Amino acid sequence: MPLIGIEEHWMLPELTSALKAVSHPDESLLFNERGDAAERLEDLGAGRIAAMDAQGIDLAVLALTPPGTQALPAQEAVALSRLANDTATEAVRTHPARFRSLSTLPLSSPPHVAAELERAAAQGHVGTMVYGRSGDRFLDDPVYDDFFAAAAELRQPVFIHPQIPSDALRDASYRGFDPMTDLGLATFGWGWHVEAATAALRLILRGTFDRHPDLRIVLGHWGELLPFWLDRADSLSRLAGLKRSVSDCIRTNVFLTTSGMLNPALLHHALTVTTTDRLIFSTDYPFQQPTRAEIDAFFGHLATDADRRKVRSANAAALFGIDQTAP
Repeated sequence: MPLIGIEEHWMLPELTSALKAVSHPDESLLFNERGDAAERLEDLGAGRIAAMDAQGIDLAVLALTPPGTQALPAQEAVALSRLANDTATEAVRTHPARFRSLSTLPLSSPPHVAAELERAAAQGHVGTMVYGRSGDRFLDDPVYDDFFAAAAELRQPVFIHPQIPSDALRDASYRGFDPMTDLGLATFGWGWHVEAATAALRLILRGTFDRHPDLRIVLGHWGELLPFWLDRADSLSRLAGLKRSVSDCIRTNVFLTTSGMLNPALLHHALTVTTTDRLIFSTDYPFQQPTRAEIDAFFGHLATDADRRKVRSANAAALFGIDQTAP
């Protein structure tokens, strides 16, 4: 049974330099430099493929690692998004049996977002990865509606990845400890996931899926907390005047990934609010590196071979238009 892993992160050295040069660099860049992460992120060749082989992953869907290009000024974001997409395209062209890619978009320059999505899709990118906020502008801002229209029309799934909370929110809720605990609380320990969940919930409340019913969204980390709070979130549907409930949008328009969190309790809870048709395997490489044995043990918690086939590869192949018979 083949295994597709999405959310396989990589990094562009030119982007790292640009992000460090802004007046207030994103502190989460530190995670890209811990241990051998920088080396693994920049490797789009033999080393990454060897890691995939060790885990039993047949095909990886590459995605530029946080924080992407959204934190950059508009002109720089456009140029580096194009460079990132061209670089990923070349990696896929070099290793067509092992890689596909999600595009990077310059959301700090709204007029260029849909055009770059279209350009990247024409290059062969199978979807895109974005973040919930660009400066003070939320992803559900009406200025991005043409982007979501294009994503739906082009059948380009939109992966909403976590990002660090704003400085104002960090000051209000995520500081007061030592610097590393502050950062961990604002990122992988809590804040990242609340940010992504809020971005997805705001998209739903803005009526995005009522306007674009064919739009598909991907959330990592088992849905970024949302599946655990749908009873309350559904109460917002009537207030927002939605045609469908929040939970209906989650079940029909949203796919959830494992992000290397191979806890069977998370699997079992996800299946109380959605089905195996909406679950996709991912490792969150290189930040999570489960072993082949751990991956195999996780799939043992699915009830049937049909379910295992869906989560291992069939769902990702269908969502991202990946031909598993292609060389």
